[in-house]
Amino acid sequence: MTGPIAYQGTCVSVGGQGILIVGPPGSGKSSLALMLIDRGAQLVGDDGVMLTAEGGLLHAAPHPNTARLFEIRNVGLVAMRATDAQVCLALQLTDGAPRFTDEADTLELQGLEIPAIKFRTGDAAAAIRAEWALSQYGLAANTQPPSH
Repeated sequence: MTGPIAYQGTCVSVGGQGILIVGPPGSGKSSLALMLIDRGAQLVGDDGVMLTAEGGLLHAAPHPNTARLFEIRNVGLVAMRATDAQVCLALQLTDGAPRFTDEADTLELQGLEIPAIKFRTGDAAAAIRAEWALSQYGLAANTQPPSH
């Protein structure tokens, strides 16, 4: 186990599988997370999470300074329930995302490689596409506690 590190990104849990959403400020991380939450996902952290590698798995937890806070553009900060999740996929937000993804890239975090794909937001189907990306390229969530 490595000690937790703070990481700038937004993370939601979709059925126990964490989607880590990364990108520059204003790229739509929170908007995509809000769309996923509207479809049943749970917030892990908005614009900051704590990442821990344990048992070959990467776990995300709410950052203690912003736990349970979510910024909704033009509304403000709102409180909502938050959870922990195994990070199973990273979505790297960019306007230059390819139309087709043949296979996922990887993003190394805490010494672990996480499947990652370039992803464009800005349309009404972004959350649905993110869920499909998770089913196509994401790691299966390990529901067993790591052995020590």
